[in-house]
Amino acid sequence: MCEVRFPFIGITVQVDPVAFRIGSFEIYWYGILIAAAMILCGFLAVKQSKNNKFSEDLVYDVLLVSLPSAIIGARLYYVFCEWSYYSQDIRRIFDTRSGGLAVYGGIIGAVLGTYIMCRIRKLPFSTILDYCIVYIPLGQAIGRWGNFFNQEAFGTTTTLPWGMTSQRISSYLAANCPDLDPSMPVHPTFLYESLCTVTIFFILMIIVRPNSTHRYETSSVYMVLYGVARFFIESLRTDSLYLGSSNIRASQLLSLILVFAGLIIILVSHLKDWERIELPEKAFVKREEKSSKK
Repeated sequence: MCEVRFPFIGITVQVDPVAFRIGSFEIYWYGILIAAAMILCGFLAVKQSKNNKFSEDLVYDVLLVSLPSAIIGARLYYVFCEWSYYSQDIRRIFDTRSGGLAVYGGIIGAVLGTYIMCRIRKLPFSTILDYCIVYIPLGQAIGRWGNFFNQEAFGTTTTLPWGMTSQRISSYLAANCPDLDPSMPVHPTFLYESLCTVTIFFILMIIVRPNSTHRYETSSVYMVLYGVARFFIESLRTDSLYLGSSNIRASQLLSLILVFAGLIIILVSHLKDWERIELPEKAFVKREEKSSKK
């Protein structure tokens, strides 16, 4: 149990990273929130598939491939950036309960897994990515609240009204940030990212996707919006992953790459008139077979 204080607005809440226990086995809020995010995003993707000329069964197929790919990618990305620690004992790589998952790695893993599936099944990757990527920021918005329960992914000290502090935050600052006052509240950067990503979700769902007629347009808008948001939020964080022994924050560099790549793809897609590709009939076969059996 941890006492989290918002001293400038006089609010104190009790937070426990463990939701409940089954015997000696602990179930963490972080895992529950990630699972809830996956279920909700999958439900919405299926629910809205018909109105968007997308295959309901294909949503399930993408989920089966992208979810494990995302977990593997999130872990590998984190291990790569913290290799000096994990190289001392390779067994640490498999100890995921001690933390160590990176959002960008999860996104890369999910996209790569989906791309491989599309290549094998000869399906238009652009169409599938543009449909499914809308739900990624919603999942991010929900999952980030796991950081609140773990009291992690916070920023530098601040005097803003919503600044928060706890014993865990103070201990971390004292041990890792000698230039910061550990008694001061910090930026709740997990909250900033949660608000930004849920906003991106509504922008993509309400404005971008219904009006998108070009390949990779929706995906590229996500890349630009999230890249910009993450770049500035990452600059506030005290626990950023760095490239080797450099002072380059891995997520900031990747954010810049995403922004420029997204802008270029949008430009090329319109200049070359890459029209959206409709899903082939075989993508709907399963649903039709189920309907005929009924």
